Amino acid sequence: MQNTPADFHAGELARIALSIGAIKLNPEKPFTWASGYRMPVYNDNRLLLGNAGHRLLVAQGMQAIVARENIPADVIAGTATAGIPPATSLANLLQTPLIYVRPKPKEHGMQNRIEGILKNDQHVVVIEDLISTGGSALKAVQAIRHAGADVAHCLCIFNYGFAEAAEAFKKAHCRLHSLLTFAKLIDYAESQSIMPAEHIALLRDWHQNPFAWGKP
Repeated sequence: MQNTPADFHAGELARIALSIGAIKLNPEKPFTWASGYRMPVYNDNRLLLGNAGHRLLVAQGMQAIVARENIPADVIAGTATAGIPPATSLANLLQTPLIYVRPKPKEHGMQNRIEGILKNDQHVVVIEDLISTGGSALKAVQAIRHAGADVAHCLCIFNYGFAEAAEAFKKAHCRLHSLLTFAKLIDYAESQSIMPAEHIALLRDWHQNPFAWGKP
């Protein structure tokens, strides 16, 4: 039986993400992020693409947010590249047009940064797969606004919940909605006894000061 939007629960997404390795937790052997910092968590939402049920769960979760928050959505916009698949699935459910936003204009052809049909004053919802600092999503928001459309909401699959990102979205006057946050993920891991209590404590301590673990 397929989930309906009202059935979405963050714990189910946490269970799936952990079981397929889309999210990995290892406070004993931290991962090195692109920034060079050591972090005890790693996220790869692209692994959710391998199962139709997982893709649908994400899209229906976002659909539920749009309905619950009464978000106007004339157009759905995915960030290139990881935001495009969930944006496509959501646009299909909502029966809306779809666009996607490149990090920078294409270097040939029409040199587009925004691909697809976008009209002035349309209400656009930006879809991102992962929020850490929020930089890439907010650049997409800025590009869409510059093109004459309105963006007041961004939806993501997973959000680390860093204060830097929250402040950036606040300054940009764009509300961020997340299917799963780091805090909810750790609550789920604790409730399911996925790892020892001391590891849970380490993860929560890290989240309070994520750059304290430094670089290798």
